[in-house]
Amino acid sequence: MATQWSTFPIEFRGGLISNLSPLQQGANAVGSATILQNFEVSKEGGYTKIQGYEKWDDNEVPGSGAVLGVKVVNNGEVLAVRSNGSVSVVQHSSGTGWTSKLTMAANGGKVRFAEFNFGAGHKVLMVDGTNYPAVFDDSANTVTSISGFADVQGADHVAVFKSTVFYAKGTNLYFTAPSDYEDFSAANGGGVINIAHQITGLAVFRDQLIVFSRNSIKRITGNTVSDFNVAPITDRIGCINGDTIQEVGGDIMYAAPDGIRLLSATDRIGDFGLDVASDPIAKDAYTFLQSTSEFSSLVLREKAQYRIFAYAASEQSSAARGLCATKSISQGASGMQWSTLKGIKAFCSDSKYTEAFDETTIFANNDGYVYELDTGSNFDGEIIEAIYESPYMPITDPQMRKTFYKMTLYAEPTGNMELDVNIKYDFDTSTNTGVVQPATFTVSSTGDAVFIFGDPSTVFGTATFGGSLDKVYNNNLVGSGKTISIRIEDGSADPSFTLDTALLEYRQNDRQ
Repeated sequence: MATQWSTFPIEFRGGLISNLSPLQQGANAVGSATILQNFEVSKEGGYTKIQGYEKWDDNEVPGSGAVLGVKVVNNGEVLAVRSNGSVSVVQHSSGTGWTSKLTMAANGGKVRFAEFNFGAGHKVLMVDGTNYPAVFDDSANTVTSISGFADVQGADHVAVFKSTVFYAKGTNLYFTAPSDYEDFSAANGGGVINIAHQITGLAVFRDQLIVFSRNSIKRITGNTVSDFNVAPITDRIGCINGDTIQEVGGDIMYAAPDGIRLLSATDRIGDFGLDVASDPIAKDAYTFLQSTSEFSSLVLREKAQYRIFAYAASEQSSAARGLCATKSISQGASGMQWSTLKGIKAFCSDSKYTEAFDETTIFANNDGYVYELDTGSNFDGEIIEAIYESPYMPITDPQMRKTFYKMTLYAEPTGNMELDVNIKYDFDTSTNTGVVQPATFTVSSTGDAVFIFGDPSTVFGTATFGGSLDKVYNNNLVGSGKTISIRIEDGSADPSFTLDTALLEYRQNDRQ
């Protein structure tokens, strides 16, 4: 009599989860991950290995210590600020060397930026918590200091709202006359608002300026000094670091004392939802936020993705950690799916859609270089260590033993792919001698290789272009257990690939 086999599908979806017990996750969140490192949740489905990064400019930003701030100005144009002796210097690059644009009076802290155009061309404001604010004029390619108003010296946050520039310093918000970035005259419409708490960040959200402190969030509405109004959103929770604030798909994400939260508009006019978006990864988020006091963040708009990086100056780049969230529905924390990042050391970062409708994402740390993120298949020559590990899945009854015969992996490689796959039974037990853990096996792409025009390895008459790559990989399995987990690893500089679905073929045995 033929053996009756059954098929169990595993759709790779749900992202990283760490707020469920192992058996609950395996039974109720099949396809989610207990480890999802250097993968991103794809909006088209599945888990995609992240792309790498490479140097934006092969030349180091002149100076010493960490690069204090980076800003994408236009397509192929970047600003960077770095200490040089006892002063900070604003540098400009188009990708082929750095040019000094302004020497500040003293060494400053982390630099934050805001863009505007009041009719006289595109400009970029910058503040560093020590010096006077400065402005980059894109058309003139110059940087000048804004030193006409002593109260804004040492401002550490800046935002442009309703054609008015707001500079945050301590508990005060100093704002300019309309359509003027350096006129603070009360007669012309300038002024100051006291928030009563140390301001940790600013964000423009629709027709409101959101003002974050550590223990509160307020909003400013109105158009000019005559009708600016300050109202609380909450007085119970705030933002611990302004460099974590980003708008993602119509919501504001930021790091709070209890996790990474989402400030989102609700159906009620003027109301907000304050969800803890990192609840599915509560353990990972807590460890991550406790690891340092220095963070940076950016968004990848085409992927509806938020990335936050923890920074420690003494840490090697290969050990640097981050979190990645992909937004899959229009509003609310329930649509956020998470993974972890490893190998991206970022003290400051920025991303922007440029005039060419290309998104440029950059970051920098204390090695002095500015890097372009989400490009290539390695970390500036180093491998990308990507790991997926599933929860232990009972499949049917967690007390019934199953014999496993075959795993079919559906994947979408974009080039060479070689994965190490581990099958683990019964929570990887070491005390039950009746359970044999199978050896690691390899899944490799066997279709036509992919060649890139102009690459040194591409040889005329030998290279194949436009070939197809295998997407279905059949592998025999051995062993049996009551629960099963799959671990897939890629520690290479091979191109990105997507894990789509896995099928397990098994036979369920009698109850023992």
